[in-house]
This record gives sequence, C-alpha cells and structure tokens, in this order.
Amino acid sequence: MTPEFIGMIHHREASEIHPPGPVVFDRGYIRDFAQAAEAGGFDRVLVGYFADGPDGFLLAATAAQFTERLGFLVAHRPGFVAPTLAARKFATLDQMTGGRAAMHVITGGDDADMFRDGDVSTKHERYARTDEYVDILKRIWTEPGATVDHEGRFYRFKGASTAIRCVQQPCIPIFFGGASDAAITVSAKHADVYALWGETHAQVKEITGRIDAEAAGFGRKVRFSLSFRPILAATEDEAWDRADRIKQRILSLRGGPSTVAPVNEGSKRLLEAAAQGERLDTRLWTGAALATGARGNTTSLVGTPEQVAEALADYWDLGVTTFLIRGFDPLADNVEYGRSLLPMTRKIIAERAAAG
Repeated sequence: MTPEFIGMIHHREASEIHPPGPVVFDRGYIRDFAQAAEAGGFDRVLVGYFADGPDGFLLAATAAQFTERLGFLVAHRPGFVAPTLAARKFATLDQMTGGRAAMHVITGGDDADMFRDGDVSTKHERYARTDEYVDILKRIWTEPGATVDHEGRFYRFKGASTAIRCVQQPCIPIFFGGASDAAITVSAKHADVYALWGETHAQVKEITGRIDAEAAGFGRKVRFSLSFRPILAATEDEAWDRADRIKQRILSLRGGPSTVAPVNEGSKRLLEAAAQGERLDTRLWTGAALATGARGNTTSLVGTPEQVAEALADYWDLGVTTFLIRGFDPLADNVEYGRSLLPMTRKIIAERAAAG
C-alpha cells in the first residue's frame, strides 16, 4: 500500500492569513488549483462544506472539467438533502468524473452553523440521523433490484430508484470525521476512512485504537486519514521563522488569540495538545491552533521537505494511510507540496517498507 494524499480546494484564494477577495466563485482559481494538484500527484482534493459557501457538488464538477485523474472528496452534511436525492447526486458525480467521487460525511458540531441552514436538531439526534442516512445511501447504491423501500426514525419512503449507480464498486469511498463517542461509533460502522486532525503521536494511537475496537465489533476494518498544514522552507530555522510569521499574521488579522471555547471534540483535542506547548513530537506545531481556537485543521508539521516527510512517515508507521494537507498560502503551497513533499514522503515510506 502507498500513502494517499488529499489536498483541499476552495472556491477562491483565502486562508487564515489571506482574507478572501470580492469574487466568491473564482473559476480561474479553481482551475489553477485543481490542475496544480493533479500535476503534483495528489490523489484527491477535499471540497469543504460551508453554510455560506457555494454548492460543493457544483464546485467539484467545475474542477473536474479541468482535470483527468484527480479525485474529489465532497463534504456532505446529512439531513439537508434527502438521502434518496443525495445517493443520486453522488452517483451522478461519480459517473460524470469517471469514478473520481468520494463522500466526506460531516455530521456537524457547530450549532450556529447548522442553524444557518435551518437545522435545530441536537448532537445526539444528528448522529442517529447520520447512521440511518448513510445506511440508506449504501442500500440505494448496492442493493439488487430497481427500487428500495425504507421505514425508519428519520426517513420513510417507498420505491426509491436505484437506476443511477456508482462507477466505483460497490460504491464510492466514504470518509467520516468527528471525535465524540457518537462520532466514533457511527464512523466505525460506516466509514472506509476515518479522518482526524493533526494530533500528537499519543493522541493518534489513542483514537485509532478506539476506532479499531469499535470497528471490530461490526466486523470491519477502517483506514485512517490525518490532516496537517505543512510549513516548509529550505532550512529548519527558516521554516520555524515562517511559522512564527504565520502566527503573527493570524493574530494581527483577528485582533488577538481566540477566546471562544470550541464545542466540537476535535477542536478540544487540538487545544489539549496545544496546552502541552507549541512544539510537540519534534515537528508538530500548535501555534495556529492556539491563535484561532483550533477552528478546523490548524496544526502543522514544520521543517524542510525531507524533515516533514520523515514526520509524515512516522505517522504512517502508526497506521495512518492518508494525509490531507493544505497550506496557509493555498495555491503556492499546493504547488510546493507536489514538487517536494509528496515525492519525498512516498520515497521515505517505500524505503522503510523495503527495509522491513
């Protein structure tokens, strides 16, 4: 097995250090980013879900027309689109792209953001709904016969069509996120890949062990994805200097560090790591997580391309098979990752495998 690399494509150039411009849907930027990711050897790009952002299916379809091989991992919140329709939408995207679609299930941990789309359900209800929702998707994608009937707690229908199926068999890959107990149980039951943010070695061992144990109860084995914001430079000192400049830029734009306590478990775990210090496990940097209140994927691996590649390989040795990486300078970092970090990481992992 070789490592899988996933980038993250946005609808315009923006990050914690680059305020977004006035063009909301920048087709030129989407084209350039997708083509750079494909040329750089990324396997997929994540299309995020934002209550104030463009539709992810259409963004993926736009990027797909500029590429031939690159896959698209579309984030999706169960509950806003009926599962019967979502099944057709994802299968259609897989057909349109020749088998390049995947789904990242985001159950949702921010009540305010959920309410922007009118969802007032509790966290417990959301995970119960996700469980039923994904089960329906799999049935529509895989069951023999022309139709599917369902009677459940959240959904009830009769004669749902199975006419549009996925190119990938038995269905498209399903990624899951979330670090709460409910998230881990649902992930273990349904996920092909469980995605977590960039944590310490000890934290990764702990949570992957929990997922393995839960998945075994369902007779399943789940792969693991880890997310980082690599900060690269020609020398280690220059890389750490760049990390400090990024932190200062974040603090300047935000007017100081975040004082809002996170509500989701993933962010809480990042802040627990940050409480131990800004530099952990040699290369793990928590400075941006501290500055932003760990809103999203905000931890970094810092160093030269070879040093960061070695650090990624260390996580590979812990059982991580997939790396979701994106930069604070999104397009420029995307190009640099493809030029140096991806081939270096693949080389080191292959050498470790050959050495036993």
